[in-house]
Amino acid sequence: MHIQLRTRGRITIPISIRRGLGIKKGTRIHFEIDETARRIVVTPITREYVQHSRGKYKGKGLLKALMDEKRTESEY
Repeated sequence: MHIQLRTRGRITIPISIRRGLGIKKGTRIHFEIDETARRIVVTPITREYVQHSRGKYKGKGLLKALMDEKRTESEY
């Protein structure tokens, strides 16, 4: 499926994809860049995603990195 980029870099996720992945208004979306394959991986942050990810990054200092990132974002 191909989607055209709109003004200001916006895209619309087709309803069939949103329904299939449980994406609703207010769902957070995670973008990951795979530079080797030149791809953008888009993952909805749903309850199922959070449950699946629990413990995956334990002990890697990610909470501090996330807090630093949020602090930087709020300065803009």
